[in-house]
Amino acid sequence: MSNEERELLQAIDLYYDRMTKEAAASGYHLNPDTQFTKALIAGLIVNEKRYGYGSCPCRLAAENRDKDLDIICPCDYRDPDLAEHGACYCALFVSETILKGERELSYVPERRLPPQDRKKKGAMASLSRTGNPTYPVWRCKVCGYLCAREAPPETCPICKAKKERFEKFI
Repeated sequence: MSNEERELLQAIDLYYDRMTKEAAASGYHLNPDTQFTKALIAGLIVNEKRYGYGSCPCRLAAENRDKDLDIICPCDYRDPDLAEHGACYCALFVSETILKGERELSYVPERRLPPQDRKKKGAMASLSRTGNPTYPVWRCKVCGYLCAREAPPETCPICKAKKERFEKFI
């Protein structure tokens, strides 16, 4: 094994450890298949070196940070994918039900709009032209954390309260 390969493996292990801690601290879970997860992390590292940012390894990057902001990991689509499908598009992040084996991983369709539609609409716009939210705003009844999305998060990233402890705020 070359020095370069050893360095990459070390970088993957460090990145994996950091992501595992950050995910747990924020109420998220990495895919329990360590080999699969580390392969995705290798893709993130390659993209970081190639583009200067860790774009999703399962999507084609535009090689322009401003155009790819929505797919820099964790991407804008992670939470809606987790809520609806139990995993994000690349399956790096999974829901607690998948982690516990109560639900099987399944196909997650691409939410990202084609480039021409992203320019017109905005990939995940939070306000309509009238100033009204296009997504409901959820409030954690424990700590007051607010988020605008279709459904509340599985776990509050601040106080770790479960999804049932959220109420529709707006």
